[in-house]
Amino acid sequence: MDVRAVKQRFEIIGNSAMLNRALDIAVQVAPTNMSVLINGESGTGKENIPKIIHAYSARKHAPYIAVNCGAIPEGTIDSELFGHEKGSFTGATDARKGYFEEANGGTIFLDEVAELPLQTQVRLLRVLETGEYIRVGSSKVQKTNVRVVAATNVDFSEAIRKGKFREDLYYRLNQVPVFLPPLRERKEDIALLFAKFTTDFAERYKMPVLELAPDAKDMLVSYSWPGNIRQLKNITEQINVLEQDRLITAQTLAYYLPHEDFGNRSMVVTGGSSAPNNFSEREILYKVLFDMKNDLNDLKKLVGGMMQSGVDFAHDAGNAELIQRVFANDHSSAVNTHTAPSAGVIRLPQTADPIIEVEETLSLQNSERELIEKALKKHRNKRKYAAEELGISERTLYRKIKEYNLT
Repeated sequence: MDVRAVKQRFEIIGNSAMLNRALDIAVQVAPTNMSVLINGESGTGKENIPKIIHAYSARKHAPYIAVNCGAIPEGTIDSELFGHEKGSFTGATDARKGYFEEANGGTIFLDEVAELPLQTQVRLLRVLETGEYIRVGSSKVQKTNVRVVAATNVDFSEAIRKGKFREDLYYRLNQVPVFLPPLRERKEDIALLFAKFTTDFAERYKMPVLELAPDAKDMLVSYSWPGNIRQLKNITEQINVLEQDRLITAQTLAYYLPHEDFGNRSMVVTGGSSAPNNFSEREILYKVLFDMKNDLNDLKKLVGGMMQSGVDFAHDAGNAELIQRVFANDHSSAVNTHTAPSAGVIRLPQTADPIIEVEETLSLQNSERELIEKALKKHRNKRKYAAEELGISERTLYRKIKEYNLT
């Protein structure tokens, strides 16, 4: 099968060698029943590979079901995949078929497979090895004939080392590995993808097609695209809708690209590889909070030692530098004079000089909650996009929303 025909049928844009290799493997393995594991960063288009495999297989007329394992709560994932019997748990008012039963004879795509709980991984391994499964709340063994294609953006070697993923399941899923390269390693395809997206959006919104000035094209190609094709598509749509001038310059394009990828951050490394500084705003915020917390802890220890030894802390010039360092970053609001004691406050013995009080108000939980609230508000409570913004899975976001009572 010609790879060009596959691209045309599934509207895949690009000519990079790594992309062509991934498509070629998908077509070659399609007629078999081997399990396929697709690896690649979020936003690289992994969902296209299982569709290609199903379309060119003998199962093409049977069901094809795609399951996002990271979006299903841990308590219901077994029921979703394998079904349940009536009365097997609270709310199970009727018996229900699972995805493996519904997809019998066809193909099931397990996206974010590394998010599966360990108990579910055991069940999945049994299905892969014997084709057998048991509904939740039942003791009857059932059979299914399903082709499994899985995908993840997780480093399996790390997940296995930490005990989060079964090594035997990994080798069973990884009969045929397929790797989809990130967009920064497909630089020759970036301008083609932009042209495709801007043509589609111009048609959708009844607008003229965007054009890139030479400096804007250079910026587009040199940008690191951490969100890959999904990010490129979203930014292209924003520009199509918001810009009146259809000739896009580098100055205009820079407005839509996240600023942390410019300045001192190295976006591009010659030689076809990329080694960007991976500090996001969230990580920088956490680092600042940890540093501030450590400084406050140091200050509390020093004050405690002074109080025990009876030294007048307020007149010890040797501590001035530490105090200045703790409160240099506009944290002066934490230092008050002549205020009433409160929880979390270190108060020195009464002296003629103003009393120094240090209130520790730092909380990583509060910061995390605030970041989640901002992400949900930014994306209008669309958890999928909020999770991508925060750099976590949808299931992790779901758990955090429940933990912080943000529903």
